[in-house]
Amino acid sequence: MSIKKVYLIRHGQTDYNLQSIVQGSGVNSSLNAEGQRQASLFFDKYKAVAFDKVYTSTLQRSIQSVQKFLDLGLPHEQHAGLNEINWGTREGTRITPEEDAYYYNMLETWTKGGTDQPIEGGESPQMVSDRQRVFVDLMLSRPEEETILVCMHGRAMRILLCQLLRYPLRCMDNFRHENLCLYELDYTGSMFSVRKYCDVAHLQPEMVL
Repeated sequence: MSIKKVYLIRHGQTDYNLQSIVQGSGVNSSLNAEGQRQASLFFDKYKAVAFDKVYTSTLQRSIQSVQKFLDLGLPHEQHAGLNEINWGTREGTRITPEEDAYYYNMLETWTKGGTDQPIEGGESPQMVSDRQRVFVDLMLSRPEEETILVCMHGRAMRILLCQLLRYPLRCMDNFRHENLCLYELDYTGSMFSVRKYCDVAHLQPEMVL
């Protein structure tokens, strides 16, 4: 039986990550120097993998994280369905104590099952999952693409993992993420399984003995 292998990564670090500024689909930030270093380390570790296709969101921090693979000439598609959740009125702002309290109350609402409730001016997890479905259906309709690399964003990645692994959306925070972390998934034609969970071993340069 043919197995589809999905290498799912979060983008590298941006200055917004470093400064605790909210960045969702409405903020098209670039990788900083550390993010570029992370992207290079991931490339060095996985450049020998025979990827059939690279998928990214439409946001540049996602594309920049896999640019070295694209420079090899690998086929590439951008999908807005992979964009980060829209954080609404909080986009591009540094978190105040009041906003922090609102944010955690919203996360608690989602954890209790209220995943159809959007953040003020933005999206709900259910809205993100619905737009991701188009990408998932497309990905699964292409059995000839046996090994793919997908680069996206933290909250959206948690939502996608729930969808692929058939978890309720309220469980999305069970999936940890860090900048340039890797989830390696296998798909057998009926279900996905996880081979690597939030793996960041590639970000540690190998020791020379």
